[in-house]
Amino acid sequence: MKINYCREPKINNTNRTALWFILPSLLGCGIFIFIPSLFSFILSFSKWNLINNIKFVWVENYIELLTSAEFWFILKNTIYYAFFTTIFATILPLVLASILNNKIRGKEIFKTIYFIPFITPMIVIAMIWQWIFDPNIGLVNVLFKTNLKWLYDVNLAMPVLIFVSVWKLIGYNMIIFLSGFSAINNQVYEAAKIDGADTFKTFFKITLPLLSPSIFFVLLITTISSFQVFDLIYLMTKGEPENTTNILVYWLYKNAFEYFNIGKASAIAYILFLFILILTLIQWKLRKKWVSSEAD
Repeated sequence: MKINYCREPKINNTNRTALWFILPSLLGCGIFIFIPSLFSFILSFSKWNLINNIKFVWVENYIELLTSAEFWFILKNTIYYAFFTTIFATILPLVLASILNNKIRGKEIFKTIYFIPFITPMIVIAMIWQWIFDPNIGLVNVLFKTNLKWLYDVNLAMPVLIFVSVWKLIGYNMIIFLSGFSAINNQVYEAAKIDGADTFKTFFKITLPLLSPSIFFVLLITTISSFQVFDLIYLMTKGEPENTTNILVYWLYKNAFEYFNIGKASAIAYILFLFILILTLIQWKLRKKWVSSEAD
């Protein structure tokens, strides 16, 4: 007797199905990110003012930038801003997270209060802090009975911007650290307590090493975002006074959309990209020396 075997239902190609789902995102990335990035890289070797024909000058834009005193001055401003923003936007949230990690009354309210600045639009933040630091009617001068010009002083403008930037980032970085704290096993602290370790030793010998992956993540993303800041500078100082708050991304904007020097602006973008890439690779390489989960 002939036996008929039932065919198993045909299994769908999961890879093909997944590709159809991610195709819109791939198209979006290609049209709005990869193609413009490639075109911008080509333009960095040219002179173009958006009106006349594109004239290729090869590496002339890069040579002009790297031999310009203005470029190095603005790069110094950028490093200064990014360095201090990263340091304070890492240490302060870590301290706050350490405090809120304990059993204190109303800590959920404090978490919300600290996180609100991060989700507040930058234009609102800039308007509020401009009023607070206004030399004539500003809240700071009124409260402390000073007559400082703050955003109009070459020595104070950049520290004010760093302060505002750190204030905005505290909430987000604090949440990252609190997530790191939640992953630490309490038995470790109990064992340390039994061994007689005090609060100071427990924090530096146990908490910080176990929290090092979170610290590395915060350092990395804060460094990258600090080098890419634009809206805060544009809204509060526009690079003034005397170019002391001008940084690379804002200078890129001015070259592109005020001076219409598209080639030079594109070259600035790729120098900044290379600088951030090298800095990120250095941080990534050094992580094995101090991040506990990355030790060889």
